[in-house]
Amino acid sequence: MPETLPSLAFLGAGSMGGAILRGVVAAGIPVDGGILATNRTAEKAAELAELAGVRSIALEDEPDANARAAGEARVLLIGVKPAMVPDLLREIAPHVRPDAIVISLAAGVTLRTFSSILGEGVTVLRSMPNTPSLVGRGVTGLAAGEGASGEAAGIARRLFETVGTVIDVPEDRIDALSTISGSGPAYVYLLIEELTRAARDSGFDEADARTMAEGTFIGAAALLEQTGEEPAELRRRVTSPKGTTERAVAVLQRADLGGVFREAAAAALARAKELAAESA
Repeated sequence: MPETLPSLAFLGAGSMGGAILRGVVAAGIPVDGGILATNRTAEKAAELAELAGVRSIALEDEPDANARAAGEARVLLIGVKPAMVPDLLREIAPHVRPDAIVISLAAGVTLRTFSSILGEGVTVLRSMPNTPSLVGRGVTGLAAGEGASGEAAGIARRLFETVGTVIDVPEDRIDALSTISGSGPAYVYLLIEELTRAARDSGFDEADARTMAEGTFIGAAALLEQTGEEPAELRRRVTSPKGTTERAVAVLQRADLGGVFREAAAAALARAKELAAESA
């Protein structure tokens, strides 16, 4: 794993790209050649301009900034919206360095799409970080393209480890991963919303309802992390025989909660395949 990182360019340093960028800066990892970030507007570019060692450029001020960045930096992180990726790749393709490492942050865009535009000789990796990366607790799936060296994979892993943990997967599993760790935070928030609503329906005001629901999820996750126990075991410890929790859990099990989650993951996977077809 590299002690330093080569020059970095975040092309489309929005929510996720910005989170990775901030993670690298916060980790204090030396970057040989510095960090460049592009955003469409001056307002968004200004949000990153104060970070140490970062050149933040607005495309509305410098329209050719992506092409120039591709020629300067060794590691290019592609953070624009999936539908915009092919056009961006065509723009930068003539300028990409021979030793470049291109890392995709775009959901649903395949390695084949990258190689077909950039050329087979360009090293490409596909990542799937999730939104808890914004607070350094992310889970990132990382798939290396054919021919990617151990050095390239190590550089990519080092980047994403600044904002959480990394799981190496073959590309044919990264969409499935996205249905769990990528979309999963939304599932958790939905459960918190519904538990908060149940608390309000029981007569609690909004503030207390949110404290109960959110605090319970945060505390339960912390207990799971600190004890290292299996979730099923911790659930059993809460569920006294013939008690109130046992009665509530029985209702959830009758609703086939497992089946609902499997159906949700399947729906997310189907949409990921649609996005891949649209960007091909």
